[in-house]
Amino acid sequence: MGAQLRVYRQKIKSAQTTKKITRAMELISASRIQKAQARVAASTPYSRAITQAVSAVATYSNVEHVLTTEPEVINRAAVVIFASDRGLAGAFSSQVLREAEQLSELLRNQGKDVVYYLVGRKALAYFSFRRRVSEQSWTGGTDRPEFDTAQEIGDALLSAFLREADDGGVDEIHIVYNRFVSMVTQVPQVVRLLPLEVVEGEAGDVPATLPLYEFEPDPETVLDALLPVYIESRIFNAMLQSAASEHASRQKAMKSASDNADKLIKDFTRLSNNARQTEITQQISEIVGGADALSSAKN
Repeated sequence: MGAQLRVYRQKIKSAQTTKKITRAMELISASRIQKAQARVAASTPYSRAITQAVSAVATYSNVEHVLTTEPEVINRAAVVIFASDRGLAGAFSSQVLREAEQLSELLRNQGKDVVYYLVGRKALAYFSFRRRVSEQSWTGGTDRPEFDTAQEIGDALLSAFLREADDGGVDEIHIVYNRFVSMVTQVPQVVRLLPLEVVEGEAGDVPATLPLYEFEPDPETVLDALLPVYIESRIFNAMLQSAASEHASRQKAMKSASDNADKLIKDFTRLSNNARQTEITQQISEIVGGADALSSAKN
């Protein structure tokens, strides 16, 4: 019985140690989520404005530009997956990877080859474990995105898009990330970046009547200048949305883990008390039995 009591106490101590860790991680995520939300709120209007500006140029310029014109045949499609560098964030990475797999299956059914660009160690580990190749990957800083990383990703995607498919280029680009809705809801989002869709997703809230534009020096030059900025802003906004979703998902997961640790501590404490009471009862019974034996021997 004493050995069983020691086991219960060890499990209680282990659960208490786990609770300290999960509680600390919950508080860290709670402290970072506010800043992440502020960065998302600051980035989203700019991203929408850039998308509307590019859409206006593409709509009213009447020019065919390589980045806004739909190819007749799409042979290769790029899928950019935004996951996390660290775990302990619930279903954050798994749900975006599952969404990417569904998108890939859809693209393959349309007769397109799919190439991958990965952001985050979890996405890289997912592909490495399954021995699947990716064109390029970026790790580090998924919880605190930097604009330099978004520029690097944008340059790589534009370079691939401007190359012919036979030379390793791609004909269209999709991004898959977790969109931050609230502290309890993060939704996997799929957006086609290129060729540009004039009305798409969250950037489609354009007024019904748009003004007429004059372009100087010419629409092609304006598009050449705007489109790299458009790509970088959309990618950076996706990184910020993903970071905010990661913190919210980790906070929720760690709170659930802390609650489970509390339940384990409570259950093992009850079992420990029962074992201790049983041990005390047994000791009392042995003492009473010994006293009765001595009394009988004297008589």
